[in-house]
Amino acid sequence: MQRFFVKEDAINGDTVRLEGDDARHISFSLRMKRGDRISVCAPDGSLYTCRLTAFGEGYVEAAVEERTVCDTEPPYRVRLYQALPKGDKLETIVQKAVECGVYEIVPFESRNCIAKTGNNPEKKLERLNRIAAEAAKQCGRGIQPRVLPTRSFRQMLREAGEAALPLFCYEGEGTVPLGALLKGCEREIAVVVGSEGGFTPEEVEEARTAGLRLCGLGPRILRCETAPVFVLSCLSLSRELTPHEA
Repeated sequence: MQRFFVKEDAINGDTVRLEGDDARHISFSLRMKRGDRISVCAPDGSLYTCRLTAFGEGYVEAAVEERTVCDTEPPYRVRLYQALPKGDKLETIVQKAVECGVYEIVPFESRNCIAKTGNNPEKKLERLNRIAAEAAKQCGRGIQPRVLPTRSFRQMLREAGEAALPLFCYEGEGTVPLGALLKGCEREIAVVVGSEGGFTPEEVEEARTAGLRLCGLGPRILRCETAPVFVLSCLSLSRELTPHEA
């Protein structure tokens, strides 16, 4: 069943109204008709099973048949802070992070970033959010994770430091193994990953001073596009896939 994400104001009683790209996709790409069924996800995690009832100019309406709570979301929220990587790596990171359960993705600039925000940041952000949306639909997410505008390094530290568990992924000395840091049950988690060049010693010290936990990812050095998937997978194993005693 095709899945779509809507804002709260798209749902009015037992009627859901889809507009814009979603309406065009239903009408022209999928060639759906009245009576066909779709699933619709709301920002609060509600999952609606709906039947298409009306096609108009730029919109589609559907009647709600059943409302349930989506069971595909993790029991925690991870905001991934990713230093800008080269080329199209950020697109891959967004796609895979969404599949692995990330809640939000925030690019940031650090001293060793070769890539910069550059021209047309709004257009690039729009493309990244389209990739996130498609990944969310494909893997059956209950929400559509967002990609937010690029932050500076210090902005990132301020925001990440507010999380209950702020993880600063680092391959140098003075780290605590990821497994040891995941023994708690914090719900709000920030994961900070560097670019290809990693972090400077000064940035590491700034992160430590800001209250972030220097987090080790094992004896092997991971690429910047691998580290987020690794951390998110470890989180899923720890919090979703491992039985816990009541």
